[in-house]
Amino acid sequence: MILTSSQLTWQDLQPNITEYASVFSRIADEETDSLAAVQPRLLDALTYLHQQREGFPLLLVCSQENMDYLALIAHQMARIASDSDTQLFGGHYHIIADNVTLQPPGDASHPFTGTGQTEFADWIENDQLFGCVRLHRERIQLEPGLIHRANGGTLVLSLRTLQAQPLLWLRLKRAMQLGRLEWQSPDERHPLPVSIPALPLSLKLVLCGDRDALAAFQESDPELHELATYTEFEENLQVADEDDLLAWCRWAKDVALEAKLPAPQADFWPPLLREAVRYTGDQEVLPLCPRWLLRQMREAFMQGNVLSEATLIGALETRNWREAFLAERMRDEILLKQILIETEGDVVGQINGLSVVEFPGHPRPWGEPSRITCVVHPGDGEFTDVERKAELGGNIHAKGMMIMQAYLIAELELEQPLPFSASLVFEQSYSEVDGDSASLAELCALVSALANQPVNQQIAVTGSVDQFGNVQPVGGLNEKIEGFFTICNERELTGEQGVIIPACNIRHLSLSQDVVDAVQQARFHIWAIDRADEALPLLTGMAWRSEEENGDCLLRRIQERISQLNQQEASHRPWPLRWLNWFNQN
Repeated sequence: MILTSSQLTWQDLQPNITEYASVFSRIADEETDSLAAVQPRLLDALTYLHQQREGFPLLLVCSQENMDYLALIAHQMARIASDSDTQLFGGHYHIIADNVTLQPPGDASHPFTGTGQTEFADWIENDQLFGCVRLHRERIQLEPGLIHRANGGTLVLSLRTLQAQPLLWLRLKRAMQLGRLEWQSPDERHPLPVSIPALPLSLKLVLCGDRDALAAFQESDPELHELATYTEFEENLQVADEDDLLAWCRWAKDVALEAKLPAPQADFWPPLLREAVRYTGDQEVLPLCPRWLLRQMREAFMQGNVLSEATLIGALETRNWREAFLAERMRDEILLKQILIETEGDVVGQINGLSVVEFPGHPRPWGEPSRITCVVHPGDGEFTDVERKAELGGNIHAKGMMIMQAYLIAELELEQPLPFSASLVFEQSYSEVDGDSASLAELCALVSALANQPVNQQIAVTGSVDQFGNVQPVGGLNEKIEGFFTICNERELTGEQGVIIPACNIRHLSLSQDVVDAVQQARFHIWAIDRADEALPLLTGMAWRSEEENGDCLLRRIQERISQLNQQEASHRPWPLRWLNWFNQN
């Protein structure tokens, strides 16, 4: 086993929670506005909207459009507005026979008198929003809608709901612009049975939508989009110090209490943080999504009616088992040798790459090793990407292949085209391959084939390469490492197996406890590298470049092989061409 300074310790494989241990005892010390601490931009925009007196009072929020988000935004807006003086808006409709008159607002209990409330809805129909006129036994009845209850206050709606019903949006926009809501007949073919005075309207509007919905809104109504205030419900929090983590924990605690769950116990936080890092893919970033937090807490609560370490770990293990059928069946194919993956021995031109499998409709991705092979033969220097030729390789994969080839040609410093052709392929891959995370593995397989130096099959590789040989970060790292570890563990760990990853991916690690324990016991290894030439000694046992003038290295072996092939070709040429070649060289 080659031990290098790039080898990670078990402490590197999960977020370091011990340095924040004191935070967990301070969560309940004082009552604070947890939303303001984690969503300052949103809070500022809501406050600005509440104070806005001129222009069109519209706030666009980039966020999810489900009930949890809308309710949370509406609740915060209601808290901001609660400090305002109570006023009455709208009016009172007095109906005598077929005569309808509007009187000034005087009684807050009247259905058409608004008190400045905040209302929200994730889906609305015409009658639900604007109310309706009913005629029953020749008696007129006016029914209020959401807009009447929110009169004088704020209405929080899903943007896609209005985009799906453009006439609804046009009527709402016109009512806000005119400052009054006019009654309309539900049947366009028949007018209202009586004349009904328009209701004075004072309304602030918050529209929530994702980036695609906001882009569509800008395209359909560019003038109003330009006048609107914009903010975001931030999906994650950058953790730079203890105060940031404390704010996140208090936010999560408040989400639990709002859902009528008990406050989390002190030992609940470490496993929640590890799962949060897996969700965001970054040790310094934690999710703020209330739906994600509630799912973890509700499932933990179902395990034992408390939020503790044991209940959360039990919930996560149960969920993983429940969702693991497809991943287990595909791994069985490897263990039964229906998909050939070597985890022992040495092979020239063959390497274990790491990939992430995602199926539509399946709740989570999982990692699997992929056998990448390369063969070389005398030729004109063409590198054949079989996946691309078979139209199974995406554009990003093709780009990674070309970058990898450019780096190798530059390193060889050839004055003429490479006299070898190569063919690289993902073996037993029958679906589209995309992404550049396999370019480091493909480079190592190509170097192995050119130098005729075998690759250690006990080590898998992931990472992308730039034209200077720098190793760049990739996604799905935890799943990739755990996928290879599972295969090695099922076949029995040898103590020499492991994975090579980009050094800039260390911050993304939050591995399962099985992997952490195996690394701690030196039964599995993880190396983090910055450059492609650091991976080659680990895989082949030989350095890429030797500092000694005549030292043995992979680069020299490739150059010698090229020189030998050129000499063989020269010896088979007719003597006039050989003489001409000698003349050109001199």
